Amino acid sequence: MKTHNRWVVLAACVVINLCLGAGYAWSVFQGPLVEMFGFTPAQATIAFSISFGMGPIGMILFGPLQDKKGPRRITFVGGLLYGLGFILTSFMTSLGWLYLSYGLVAGAGIGMAYGCTTATTVALFPDKRGLASGLNAAGFGSGAVVFAPIAAALIRSFGVLHAFCYLGIAILIIICAASLLLVGPKEKQAQGAIPEGDKRPSEMLRMGRFWILWVIYAIGGISGMMIIGHASPISQEHIGYPLAMATAVVSIVSLSNTLGRIFWGSMSDRFGRYPVVSMMFAVSTVGMLLMYLNISPVVSVSGIVLIALCYGGFLGIFPGITVENWGATFNGSNYGYMFAAVGIAAVIGPVLAASAKQANAGDYGPAFFIAAALNIVGLALMLGFQKFQKKKASE
Repeated sequence: MKTHNRWVVLAACVVINLCLGAGYAWSVFQGPLVEMFGFTPAQATIAFSISFGMGPIGMILFGPLQDKKGPRRITFVGGLLYGLGFILTSFMTSLGWLYLSYGLVAGAGIGMAYGCTTATTVALFPDKRGLASGLNAAGFGSGAVVFAPIAAALIRSFGVLHAFCYLGIAILIIICAASLLLVGPKEKQAQGAIPEGDKRPSEMLRMGRFWILWVIYAIGGISGMMIIGHASPISQEHIGYPLAMATAVVSIVSLSNTLGRIFWGSMSDRFGRYPVVSMMFAVSTVGMLLMYLNISPVVSVSGIVLIALCYGGFLGIFPGITVENWGATFNGSNYGYMFAAVGIAAVIGPVLAASAKQANAGDYGPAFFIAAALNIVGLALMLGFQKFQKKKASE
């Protein structure tokens, strides 16, 4: 059997996720779309929420194929759909078209490709699971670092619709090419019995601890999705930055998101997944309170950085939590169900921010306060879960 360098496979996964992470540059597109078509920010935000909400659905639907056949073909098709979603958006004439092209089509592509890269890396790196899944997720998180300034430049030069088209073509080519380097763990294992402790999705979904961790994951994602979905308008309207600085903040959010996935992922290898999740909730709460107080631009941006770092950490750690609880055999499917929590966060976070702003004369402050309270709830749940697990292990 041909052997594959797992670090080459990981590098290909990072490149694929870098392209998928272009979706994190949404706030750069949102303003021009609102101006061009007369949508409200809340209406436009729904496209972002649908796109990331579709991610888990794609993972759940196509995870079984990934588990059986490996990641290469599923990722290739995911790249086609994601790029096509951007290209179709360039022909939009209505809000419904935007929801269909950017939301449903591109979102399905995210789920197919991201699910494959995640399942592949956690299976190929059992000895460095936190670091590998963190690096893999970091590719996604760094998407806006690369694509936000490119998108902004394309929008200035050609308009927002042409920017979608040009980015879609480039993304499609890159993801499809990189997918050819992927190899799944099934290709490295002899066919045989399912390892003891590995659970099918139907078994996992009947376990109470899955749903507790799922709720914790959803709460952890809300703050990050709120900031990512509104990074540019928050920077301009809440902090008071001009457009150029707001675009820089979008890149700072993405960079922090990226570093958080690597930093917290490696920390979880050393100190344990659950204690690090608790730490992230505490840090994210501080970030939200700094945003709520808005003492100065530097303080508010510091809060944004803390929130994005922790959001990245949740995305970097939970693939490892999933495989360590329910095994690697069906992880393509299992993590799809777990990742549905992020899809819920992608709906709640941005919509909560937009609704709070609209209900409070353009003030984002109440949304930040609510998110801080949710983080405290998440921290309490995580600490309670840790205590229960320790008690159960000692019996």
